[in-house]
Amino acid sequence: MTVVFQTDLPEVGPRHQGKVRDIYDLGDKLLLVATDRISAFDVVMADPIPDKGRILTRLSAFWFRHLADVVENHLLSLAVEDFPPACHPYREILAGRSMLVKKCRPLPIECIVRGYLAGSGWAEYQRQGTVCGLALPPGLRESDRLPEPIFTPSTKATSGHDENITFETAARLIGPELAAEVRRLSLELYRRASAWAEPRGIILADTKFEFGLLDGRLLLIDEVLTPDSSRFWPKEDYAPGRPQKSYDKQYLRDYLESLGWNKQPPPPPLPPEIISRTREKYLQALQALTGEELD
Repeated sequence: MTVVFQTDLPEVGPRHQGKVRDIYDLGDKLLLVATDRISAFDVVMADPIPDKGRILTRLSAFWFRHLADVVENHLLSLAVEDFPPACHPYREILAGRSMLVKKCRPLPIECIVRGYLAGSGWAEYQRQGTVCGLALPPGLRESDRLPEPIFTPSTKATSGHDENITFETAARLIGPELAAEVRRLSLELYRRASAWAEPRGIILADTKFEFGLLDGRLLLIDEVLTPDSSRFWPKEDYAPGRPQKSYDKQYLRDYLESLGWNKQPPPPPLPPEIISRTREKYLQALQALTGEELD
């Protein structure tokens, strides 16, 4: 098992390092490399989660294929032999954790869809009965299913925390027509993904989509419906009125919360058990949603 915490491939192209991905600029294309880094509360942990990048890549590729009839996406290839020749000497590092994608102009918002009341949405609802300014019926409990999925965009912070915004604010940022279209697409993607996941034992509580523009066309970009960008709950254990078990990094967040850590760098070290259990949860999501094992 090769653990990849970060990559350094100067021959391939200029690198931008995100929280989890190393992104290489290939001119009109990008090479996205999903490392085994994991972040929580916007801080990258010092300890990687083995195979995490391969799991994220496999899941995103599955969803890009499954949802291709809803909206065009940026994926070109997962095969290293299709990548530029400068990538080929790094086959061992890149195989299974890299995507060659179309280069788009990302929209400056994150498109979040919530089907259940959890996380920051639950916190806001407790205070004022709304989520991102949208009024919800009174008397809802934590983890309750919402009457209908709701679109709750956020800013895309280059540093620090993303902030929830109203649809009207999103429309001012990207224009009303484009905002309406990404809302429509996000809700449709969420419904399609939920309809696939639920019979396979997973509740999709909420998720985040990102879109970009290429030659005037709207494309689904980045990652899709992974444990990094979604709340996945085991259906068999679901019970509203409390927090849920999950197949995502909520397990890691819960551990970090128990430490009383101030959520500022440096991060605390992760014990082997926490690393192993987090990896196991990501693997469970992959297997349940795709029926695939990690080779």
